Amino acid sequence: MTKRQPEAEGEFKVCVIRSEQRETELPKKAILKELRRCRFCADALFGIKLALEEALTNAVRHGNQRDPTKTITVRYSITAERAVVIVRDEGPGFEPEEIPDPTTEDRLSVPSGRGIMLIKAYMDEVEYRDEGREVYFVKRRS
Repeated sequence: MTKRQPEAEGEFKVCVIRSEQRETELPKKAILKELRRCRFCADALFGIKLALEEALTNAVRHGNQRDPTKTITVRYSITAERAVVIVRDEGPGFEPEEIPDPTTEDRLSVPSGRGIMLIKAYMDEVEYRDEGREVYFVKRRS
């Protein structure tokens, strides 16, 4: 599989925030505003918002381990054809394949661990880069 070069995919806006949950509102609001401007449908808005919330929560909690001295970088490009979002943390990384399946019987009662599954379910493309420190996802307009 060829690695994508996001910088070659068009104009990206960048938002750098402190690794605090309340700070995640800034990129969420900016991205949702762009999606509405490009007239994405309600289903796409829901899916992208959910994927973005999960990616940002994972970056704060798991990537940066709630360390407010670390940052999260969000890059995004929203056009009439698609939404591309890249969320990067400063954590140690992880192997996505090693995350347990949250739908197995022994994991159903565990209150966390569904973020990756939800991002994959709602987005058209999902790729974890740089040993899991960065998640790249795309939603194409249908």
